[in-house]
Amino acid sequence: MADLSEKEPDNGKGQHGVQEKVDMGPEVGGSYVLDVSKDNLKLHPQPTADSRDPLNWSTFKKHTILGIVMFKYAARRPPNGLQEVLISTELGITYSQVNWTVAIPALGLAVGPLFWSSLADIYGRRIIFVIGTIISFAATVGAAKPGNYGGYMAARFFQGFGVSPGATVGMAVVGDLFFEHQRGQKLGLWVLAIDSGLLVGPILGGFMDLVSSAWIQWFTAILFAALLVLELAFMPETLYPRNYMLARLPSSAPSDHSKTDIEKFSHASESNASDIDLPRTTSLLFLNFRPVPGMRHPKPWDSVWRFILTFKYPIVVIGTLTYCFTWYWWILSIITMLPAAYPTYKPQIQGLLFLGLLLGTLFSEVLCSGALSDSIVAKLAAKEHGLRVPEMRLWLAYPAALLSAIGLIVWGISVDKAYHWMVGQIAFFLFAAGIQMGNTIITSYVVDSYPLQSMSVITFYSVFLNLSAFIDPFFIAPWQAKSGFTLSFAAQGIITFFAAVPVIAALHKWGPAIRHKSGEMGWLNPEYDSL
Repeated sequence: MADLSEKEPDNGKGQHGVQEKVDMGPEVGGSYVLDVSKDNLKLHPQPTADSRDPLNWSTFKKHTILGIVMFKYAARRPPNGLQEVLISTELGITYSQVNWTVAIPALGLAVGPLFWSSLADIYGRRIIFVIGTIISFAATVGAAKPGNYGGYMAARFFQGFGVSPGATVGMAVVGDLFFEHQRGQKLGLWVLAIDSGLLVGPILGGFMDLVSSAWIQWFTAILFAALLVLELAFMPETLYPRNYMLARLPSSAPSDHSKTDIEKFSHASESNASDIDLPRTTSLLFLNFRPVPGMRHPKPWDSVWRFILTFKYPIVVIGTLTYCFTWYWWILSIITMLPAAYPTYKPQIQGLLFLGLLLGTLFSEVLCSGALSDSIVAKLAAKEHGLRVPEMRLWLAYPAALLSAIGLIVWGISVDKAYHWMVGQIAFFLFAAGIQMGNTIITSYVVDSYPLQSMSVITFYSVFLNLSAFIDPFFIAPWQAKSGFTLSFAAQGIITFFAAVPVIAALHKWGPAIRHKSGEMGWLNPEYDSL
């Protein structure tokens, strides 16, 4: 590639993998170096010969930005049920009202993507991240000094609303920085931030209570302040006018058969990115409040309209609703009911009991989630002569559902039977490992199904993921009080396996036909939509 920000090794391999010199003919202007992946996969998105193209940035720079995205989403909730129990006496509220304060940030997280997504496609990812962090910081300060129950609930809502760009916009940043064949691993890390954010908070919160319950919020405010500094200093704009630049620079598409359906560009004679007078990524203003040039932008309300239109595409609807409402939302059951399950333990010990969930999440991501999913897809695609289909992602969903179901059942029994706390930790480990795998697989599957509309797809997914987290705390406490831990959590485990697995199997078998029948979405991400 030409004019990259880091030197290429002189070994025949480029930043994207193996390099081949391709004769493009006189109409293009000679030859140039073609990048293909090490597995000879066609690269999507197509990189350009532009040092400002995020796909061409160094590995260190890409992962620094990914780390900031993960930090933002992991910080989306201050310590949950444990911290709410600690302030319940201060606010004079019941245990059910405590659970509502756990749920309300999830409502902010559910509403936020409908507000932020289109704005991020107009003004860029960076400014939306910065504004959202400022809102979360201010709301967290308010939560530290609430005054009354209503004020505390409002502050908790805006904590979730301000962090919600970490969901849809964060995933868009991942798409800006990495190729399709890397998506499983990188989305796995993004999902890791979703799940670990729920778990690290209570662990730290138990020890923050040694100072005061308000210090749990003050500590979170410090984290948001640090995040704001990182965003301003180390997170450049990543929204890139890809189709516009592909029409003016050499790309990784030497012939018609290697272009995607939407990357419909004609090769022009220009070969130097510096000749193109278009502000983009690192050359935009430090705080950019203008629409990013070089692409067609959605209207601010298009994210809501496209959310409604997404119901026409069964793959996204079935995959999302099945995961959210038969599987994922049970994690809020555990988080909200853990203090009630171990009422004699000190807050610090209750916080440490979240370690089983955290270790299961980390173990799953390192060994059984995104990278393994990419490897499975690569091997299956090789057997099909390079043909990749989204359903190749689904193989890991079956053991994941089984692990979560076993974890739920074992934990419920362990509480009622007063088993040793280590039994509960093993159950937490299994449950969390399944949740992490399932979240990564379903996210990757729906995005792979409609990669050119990934912002809308992940908006739909995030709304329902967080809506399920909002709903669960409203019914889990009465359910447990009526049925006990064994029956209520065994029922959750049974639902997870016997409801989710048949639906996933149906998608596995009939997904391609369903996707073909429903057709393509009638809109595009702005980076693929040139003026």
